[in-house]
Amino acid sequence: MLSVLIVDDEKLVRTGLVLGIDWAALGCCVVAESSDGQQGFDNAMKYKPDLIICDIRMPKMDGIEMVTKLRSEGNNAYTIFLTAYSDFAYAQQAIKLGASDYILKPFKDGELESAVLKIRDKIDKDYTNNSELRKNSILNDEAIKKDSVSKYVSDALYYIEKNYGNTNISVKLISDSLGLSESHLSHMFKKETDYTINAYITRYRIRAAINMLQSGNYKVYEVAEKVGYKDITYFSTIFKKITGMSPSDFGA
Repeated sequence: MLSVLIVDDEKLVRTGLVLGIDWAALGCCVVAESSDGQQGFDNAMKYKPDLIICDIRMPKMDGIEMVTKLRSEGNNAYTIFLTAYSDFAYAQQAIKLGASDYILKPFKDGELESAVLKIRDKIDKDYTNNSELRKNSILNDEAIKKDSVSKYVSDALYYIEKNYGNTNISVKLISDSLGLSESHLSHMFKKETDYTINAYITRYRIRAAINMLQSGNYKVYEVAEKVGYKDITYFSTIFKKITGMSPSDFGA
């Protein structure tokens, strides 16, 4: 769900926004509400919302100043500004700040919901595109990592390729098979591949899992077992952390 922060100094407006809109139907949930710009800034930094719906004119810190400050702190939440007609100059500043939308008060029925849906669709699209890029990056790892490496690192890569499904695979097992110390092999591997051995094993497993899931021949729990994970919940957590998507998304 999209997390939403509402910032407006008028209590009736805040209450109307929180209770008068079916947020669940929009695929959203309100994580906090704030009565002024300073409180809005604090809550935005605390909750890291996907979307901020914010009045422009407020005490302590206006909406423009609040979002400017958030941007300087690296918070790039989507923003919808609520503004009166007389605030049009502020609205122009909002556009320069990269505001997703601004709506004139009083807004019409369905107007805010429509703006929220546009943003949600954009976030969903960006998420899918980013996940696809991450997935392609993982699938291309093998070709990259096997270019111009030493014999020992090449042998380590081969060992991982043949044994990644072993739940007990470890740096010690690999180094013992090559007759090297763990520290020496780990140093060479990191230097030549930019990955630690454990990180590479994880990515190799996830790459193999993606291929299995996309084949449509295996259930998620079967894939988890085949790539070396006994716990399907842990497998799903690692999978999503690396690809940005759940295993079931790849099996669709």
